[in-house]
Amino acid sequence: MRSIRLYRLGIQTIASRTPLLQCLSTANPRHDLPPLEPHNHRQKSSKKAPKAAKASKASNASSPTPSTLTLTPQPDPASPPLETLPSPPPFRARTSAKLAALHARLSLPSQLPLETLARTLVDPTADGSPWFNNHALATLGGDLLGCYTAEHLLCTYPRLPMAVLHAAMYAYVGPAALAAITREWGVELAAFPGGELDPGLLQLRRVPPGTPPPSSSPASPPATPEHGSGYVRKLGVSARIVFDNQFGGKGQTSWGPALKPAGDLAGGSKGRLIGSTGEKHATLDVPGTTIEEASKGFVRAVMGAVYLHGGRTAAKSFFASHFLTRRLDMSLLFDFQWATRDLSRLCAREGFESPIARLLSETGRLSRHPVFVVGVFSGRDKLGEGAGASIEEARVRASAAALKGWYLYSPLTHMVPSDMEGASPETRKKWKPQMIDIGEIIP
Repeated sequence: MRSIRLYRLGIQTIASRTPLLQCLSTANPRHDLPPLEPHNHRQKSSKKAPKAAKASKASNASSPTPSTLTLTPQPDPASPPLETLPSPPPFRARTSAKLAALHARLSLPSQLPLETLARTLVDPTADGSPWFNNHALATLGGDLLGCYTAEHLLCTYPRLPMAVLHAAMYAYVGPAALAAITREWGVELAAFPGGELDPGLLQLRRVPPGTPPPSSSPASPPATPEHGSGYVRKLGVSARIVFDNQFGGKGQTSWGPALKPAGDLAGGSKGRLIGSTGEKHATLDVPGTTIEEASKGFVRAVMGAVYLHGGRTAAKSFFASHFLTRRLDMSLLFDFQWATRDLSRLCAREGFESPIARLLSETGRLSRHPVFVVGVFSGRDKLGEGAGASIEEARVRASAAALKGWYLYSPLTHMVPSDMEGASPETRKKWKPQMIDIGEIIP
């Protein structure tokens, strides 16, 4: 009985597969399919190569290739030669492998075209036309980087002194930091700008050797009549915030571009024709720049381009991925000249008991290398601890540690004001007021 059942089951299985096999075999009776052979990766003999080549040529002539179907940007026949242009034309951005790799490497939004990314790589010293260089994008990106960095630092460390805040901003988005980011992104430099270059290279006109750096004059309020024009007022913290740059510098030390009117182009300077009227527009007259300044402008321009094409959400995500991920030890930015005096002023302002230094432990007092450990206490609370080769050195270090513990306070959860921008009422987070410190102990 078991053998009969198995026989019947096998017949049913074969019968169910028979129509499918018949359909496969009779689907195309005019063409006999050759038997399948295992694939061989070795190069076969070229005896039948002429016939195969003729067949391939005939098929290529009859059917269009994929390359003929793609729309490749072509230059305008009336456009000047590439060697005469100060920077590569925009249509060459679509054929640059370096630009496509950079776009994918930075995870830029798909809304940002390659033409705009190519424009971010053109420094004003390479092409003075504001229609083709990155000056406008770098201005927008610099303001965005300064705003996002300042709000992150102020909301994360609400008690930071202004000098430390300026130093932290310089460490995050300063010229040296942006130049390091450019190298990390794998951007290569062009030896000399020109229209025949690959658009994926950072193009700039370098400063000639031996050129002195630009003089930096102190930024100060206008002189009053009673003091005269030669009087330079000493700036405090509040004045430095108003009159200085975002890093607290007392002057502009960059090779900043200056706007040159369109009428000055008639004397023989290079310019581009815009529109059908053939009129030249204003250019940025810059003799040369350094690699650090050009790299700074490029990173700022990329930030501005992401904001314009991707919006606030893409800009904040780009900032968090490429700038906030860089680790900065804030404790190394402090330099106290009178740590014990500042700690006494702090305890008096906050209503704490006066700080008292106590010797906690020591070793080798009579040796060549003694070590003393001193703690600073306010009542029963230990504010800080420090070690040194003398009791006075240990006391100063303990006071500095106590001040760092006060200034580097960070709340467990915090929000920044830009989190409330651009969000719909349904998805908008509830705003939580942030801590606002009284101010520095001794401004």
